[in-house]
Amino acid sequence: MAHSRVGHAYLFCGPRGVGKTTLARVLAMALNCPERTEDGEPCGTCDSCRRIWGGQTALDVVEIDAASNRGVDDARELRERAMYAPSEEGRYKVYIVDEAHMLTREAWNALLKILEEPPARVIFVFATTEPQKIQQSAAPILSRCQRFDFRRIGVTDIVDQLTAVVESEGAKAPEDALRILARKADGGMRDGLSLLDQVMALTGGEITSDSVRRVLGLVEEERYLELFEILAESRHSDVFRFVEDLLDEGYDLVEFYHGLVEALRHALRLSLGDDLPDLTTEFKKALEAKTVGFHPADFVRMLSLASDLESGGSLRRTSQPQVLIEMLLLRLSYLDRTVSLEEVLGGLGGAPDPGGDAGARTSGDGDLEPSASETREGPTSDDQRQEQATSAPEANAPGVSEEESPEPMDGVTAWRSVLDSGSLPKGMTPLLRAAVVREEAEAVIIELPDGPAVERLADPLSQRMVLDALQARMGREPKLVVRVQKDVPEGENGRITSEKVKADRVRSLVEREPLLERAVEELDLELME
Repeated sequence: MAHSRVGHAYLFCGPRGVGKTTLARVLAMALNCPERTEDGEPCGTCDSCRRIWGGQTALDVVEIDAASNRGVDDARELRERAMYAPSEEGRYKVYIVDEAHMLTREAWNALLKILEEPPARVIFVFATTEPQKIQQSAAPILSRCQRFDFRRIGVTDIVDQLTAVVESEGAKAPEDALRILARKADGGMRDGLSLLDQVMALTGGEITSDSVRRVLGLVEEERYLELFEILAESRHSDVFRFVEDLLDEGYDLVEFYHGLVEALRHALRLSLGDDLPDLTTEFKKALEAKTVGFHPADFVRMLSLASDLESGGSLRRTSQPQVLIEMLLLRLSYLDRTVSLEEVLGGLGGAPDPGGDAGARTSGDGDLEPSASETREGPTSDDQRQEQATSAPEANAPGVSEEESPEPMDGVTAWRSVLDSGSLPKGMTPLLRAAVVREEAEAVIIELPDGPAVERLADPLSQRMVLDALQARMGREPKLVVRVQKDVPEGENGRITSEKVKADRVRSLVEREPLLERAVEELDLELME
């Protein structure tokens, strides 16, 4: 404006109530003000500025509602009117088209030519809340306009403006009451002013937090504190009484739902250490006291459940919101609490002693080393595992001296330890459990049924992994001999069946616990999964 660089078409995009049409009027005032400053600012006091700002009849400024004038005939009429020159020399004809996304595709096509070759001193300003619809119906229009995107107004800025309005009216209002109005406005200054006017009219100028909540139908904060107490104590049946009390007192359940989401969000932020300056100190302390037993992850899951109700659109479509709200609150009350792994282990009696060496051992670089009890075969008690872990640390583990090295195992015991350790590739251990193993001289002989197990061990990489595991337990590298079993029962063709796997498993257990053999024979026990 100050440099006489004015576009012929503008597109103002943004949420409702953020000042798109207002700024379009200011632009029209600046273009036609005879007393504008060097910076292009209109004076606001001349006859042209007052008529445009007041929405009165102005020959050179025309406002059109595209929602009710959206057809091709309306667009053609606008195009014909735009061909006329302004009323005075040096002025501009400004056409402000509100809700521009409502124009049809044919209407946009009728305007396309005049936007490509606009008459001199004619300006178009299109205001819309949904620019994506223009993109879908008339994409070429966007390239002919200078686009400006408007953002939502912050709560603090809205509160400052509401405070100025209240003072100009000679009234008083606490800041927390104005903050409720500002948050309810959702970034729109126009909505904030409308809500303030509504509250002042219905309360006679006595603005308080309670009066604002009563006029707007908002649920009191104490109700959400009561709900958090119900959820914390898992009083499932009280959910129905709570919802019925809300209905008896005339609250809107949809409004309660939005307040519930906001309360969960506040609780989550408080649990993460956020100060939340928008909340009063009393409410923050009460909210912290009611939610002391919850973990931040609990609030995340609660918010996820609550947001699913809104994102699915069920609450807006249903004729019985009470059922949906009750089901949501019941799901929140039945939601399991988040516990740490340490708490689970402690409850099971398996938490390692911080000062002992019963569980995992820490190496020099901070990594966890498996305990020696993991290399022993067979079930052992807690005391046995503690004794094994302290007396036989892992061989060749970093930070362990030679004097503390475990006793070397024989080939058969080392083989069992390798299978139980889970150190072999996934899927290989079940195949190898059917093997018959014996040690002869310096060799470990492994007999397997002909099939995938033999094929896996024939792979040099797999053999190397098995040899390394055996060497770590035997104290030397044995010679590995893989043979195919010759005494395979007829009809099985060397294939591993479920019955054979169970039999081999029982045989392995009996070898570890000799007393188990007698129990199996006398009680006719069968291995279950």
